[in-house]
Amino acid sequence: MEREAMEYDVVIVGGGPSGLAAAIRLKQLAAESGNDVTVCLLEKGSEIGAHILSGAIMDPRAMNELFPEWQAAGAPLDTPVAEDRFMILTEKKAWRIPNALLPRLMDNHGMFIVSLGNVCRWLGAQAEALGVEIYPGFAAAEILYDEAGAVRGVATGDVGVARDGTHKGEFQRGMELHARYTLFAEGARGSLAQQLMTRFALRDGVEPQKFGIGIKELWEVAPGSHRKGLVLHSQGWPLDSATGGGSFLYHLDGNLVSVGFVVHLNYENPQLSPYDEFQRFKTHPAIRPTFEGGKRLAYGARAINEGGLQSVPKLAFPGGALVGCAAGFVNLPRIKGSHNAMKTGMLGAEAAFAALQAGRSRDELAAYPEAFRKSWVYQDLHKVRNVKPGLSWGMLAGSIHGGVHMWLNDLGLGSLVPWTLKHGKPDHESLKPAAEMPKIAYPKYDNAITFDKLSSVFLSNTNHEEDQPSHLQLRDASIPVNVNLALYDGPEQRYCPAGVYEFVDADDGSGRRLQINAANCVHCKTCDIKDPRQNIRWVTPEGGGGPNYPGM
Repeated sequence: MEREAMEYDVVIVGGGPSGLAAAIRLKQLAAESGNDVTVCLLEKGSEIGAHILSGAIMDPRAMNELFPEWQAAGAPLDTPVAEDRFMILTEKKAWRIPNALLPRLMDNHGMFIVSLGNVCRWLGAQAEALGVEIYPGFAAAEILYDEAGAVRGVATGDVGVARDGTHKGEFQRGMELHARYTLFAEGARGSLAQQLMTRFALRDGVEPQKFGIGIKELWEVAPGSHRKGLVLHSQGWPLDSATGGGSFLYHLDGNLVSVGFVVHLNYENPQLSPYDEFQRFKTHPAIRPTFEGGKRLAYGARAINEGGLQSVPKLAFPGGALVGCAAGFVNLPRIKGSHNAMKTGMLGAEAAFAALQAGRSRDELAAYPEAFRKSWVYQDLHKVRNVKPGLSWGMLAGSIHGGVHMWLNDLGLGSLVPWTLKHGKPDHESLKPAAEMPKIAYPKYDNAITFDKLSSVFLSNTNHEEDQPSHLQLRDASIPVNVNLALYDGPEQRYCPAGVYEFVDADDGSGRRLQINAANCVHCKTCDIKDPRQNIRWVTPEGGGGPNYPGM
C-alpha cells in the first residue's frame, strides 16, 4: 500500500517549546515579508503539551523576543519567583546556603514558575492562529532522504499493526511529509535525532552527551504549607557523595507545588533506583511537612540533557537541522533549558526562512550554527561549561569548583579559566558490577508521602494500544539475562521509573527472562541512555500513545 504524501516548505518534528517557537517564527517572518511559507508540525503526544515535563522555572528572555506582548496576550507565566532557597541536606538536617554566596547565575528573581506543558499549549494556539498546520497524535517514525542523500522529510508511523506484525482491521499506512527543510525538535534523546547523528557524523569531535533523569510530582498542598513564588533547591541526601543530583520544590498558584528529583545518569551503583531516591527524599524532616495533608495530582519522568556546550553536536546537515533539546542546550547549574530551546528554534527558523527566500532547498543551513555561536544561548552555556565535568570529582568538590567558575564569570573574570573540561565516557559506561557495590535498602511506601511505581504511572495518564509492536526493542535478546542480570543484577528494573522492565521466571523453567511492560512507558528514554550494553532501542510507538500530563 503506497503512502500518501504532502508537500511543505518546512516540516517540524516535535511540539515542545523549540518546535513551536520555530513554527511561530517562520510564520512571523513570512507575514513581515509578505511571502507565505507553509509549515507543518508533528507531535507524537495526543495533544500539544501531553508529553511536556519540566520543573519548571522559565527565563522569559526568548519569550520576550518571540512575543514582546506575551503578558497582555495571556501567556501562562503568572507566578513570578518571590524567594530563592538553596539547601544542603544530610539525613536529618538541612543547611541553607546564604543567597549572597550563590553565583548570580543561579538567582531566579525575574523568572517565572510555570507549567511548561501549559506554556506549550498556549504557544500551540498562537502557532495555529498564524497558520501553522499542527498534527498531534502523529509520530514521526522514519526519516526520508532524496537521491542526493539529503533529508527530504519524514513519514509518520503505520497505525493498526498487531504485536506479531500483522495488519489489524483498522490498519492505515503512515503519511509522508516532504519539505524543503526539516527541523527536528524531538527533545532529549530523540529517536530520529539519534539516527541523524550517526548518518551525518554530527557527534564527531564533540564530547558525549550527558544526561540526568528527572522525576516529578505535582501536589495540591494544605494552604498553611504553601508559599506562592517560593523556589527551593537542594543537594545531598539521600544521594551519596559520589552520585550527582538534586531536588526542586516550586510553589505555583492555587496551593500547587511541583516537586522533583534529578539523578545524573553517570551513577556507578546498579542497585540505585532514581525513583526510590525521589520517594525517600520526600521523607526528609525539612521536606515532608510541605506534603503532609496534601494530595498528589500528577507524576512523570523524562531524561534531561546535561552535557552543555562541549556536548552540542553539529547542528545542521543537508535538508535540516537539530533545534532545542534534540541537540542539548540545557544550562545545568541554572536548571533551565526552555529559554535556550525556544531561542535555538527561532534561530533555526530564521536560517530556514532566509534559505527559502533565496530559492534554496535541502542544502545545509550553515547560517544556523553560525547564528548560534553569536547568540546569547552560546554565552549562557559557555559561562557554565566546566560545571558538569567538575561534578565527576564528587558533589562537594564539584559544587565548589562550579561555584568558583560561575563567580569568576559573574565578575567578568572568565578569561582566567580559558580551558574547557571534558566529560570522558558516556553515561552507559559508568555502571560497576553489582558485586563491587553496596546494596541499597529502600523503605516501604507509606501511600501518604511515598508511593509505588504503578500507582504513579496511573497518575501520568499513560496509555498505549496493547496490541502493537513493542517500541522498546532489544538488539540482542540474550544480553538482559546473560550480561545485565548476571553482572549488574538487572539495573533496568531499577533505573526505569515506570515499572517497564521485570525479571521473571521463564515459562519453560529454563531460568529468568526479561519481561517488557511497554504499555507502562512514560517515554523518559532512560533505558535507551543507561543500558550498559546499549542493547535497548527506544523507537516511537503509535502516535497518541504515552503519557498525557495535566499541568506538568
